[in-house]
Amino acid sequence: MKKYSIILLLFIVFLILLQGFPKKEEKHQNDMEKNQLLYRFYQKEKEERYQQYKQTHPEMEDIDIITRVNLNLDKPYYEDAEPALYLNTNLVFVNKYHYLEENYEPTSLEKLEKCSSGNRLLQKDAKEDFERLCEQAEKEGKTIRVVSSYRSYSYQKTLYDNYVLKDGKEKADTYSARSGFSEHQTGLVIDVDNAIKSFEDFEETEEFTWMQENAHRFGFILRYPKGKEDITGYQYESWHYRYVGEKVATFLKENNMTFDEYIARDLARQGK
Repeated sequence: MKKYSIILLLFIVFLILLQGFPKKEEKHQNDMEKNQLLYRFYQKEKEERYQQYKQTHPEMEDIDIITRVNLNLDKPYYEDAEPALYLNTNLVFVNKYHYLEENYEPTSLEKLEKCSSGNRLLQKDAKEDFERLCEQAEKEGKTIRVVSSYRSYSYQKTLYDNYVLKDGKEKADTYSARSGFSEHQTGLVIDVDNAIKSFEDFEETEEFTWMQENAHRFGFILRYPKGKEDITGYQYESWHYRYVGEKVATFLKENNMTFDEYIARDLARQGK
């Protein structure tokens, strides 16, 4: 009797362990989906760069390697910079490898009528959706105030140069964009506070929690999230939000994806 009990027990353990492993068909399906995903993002002309990046980052998944190389993260910042992508759309892409011309000024800039610390300008869609966000936050007892929005090329140059004088170029580059490389010039970016604490302490406020839960509903994303510094090129900024429209913002939130990652994979899908 004891012998049969041991055999039964071992059989039960075997069944439990078996449940923990994917079936052969499931594993095959997962592998196929993964390969299809990689194929969509893969750019043949960058094959050598993918291989080189893989050698220096052997711990990375292939999809992450492809994403980073598509973003030019295998090159030094500002090297071989190209014009901004999707200009004059809500998805205009500006980072340390894509720039706006000195004379670029976004179309349809409008002054914020509420929830602003001063004369702040945003593109029309971003302005209207932010004001809806602001009104909803107020209904829930929260104060979201814009302390910085559109900045001209010359304003950003002055700002960046002052940071360099204060902290040196290397440190300044971790938190401030060089002129032409700032998202603020797009007219789609806001820096916010709660009208009590400094914007630099925004993470400590109830309003930050509210934005994390609701910003996407109004088309805004936290542009430089924590833990993604190696992708965005900037330190974490709890106060810096970017307008991309509700559909894209919701997709990014649901997939824990940065705007950079979305663009890198979107470009590959379009064969660019």
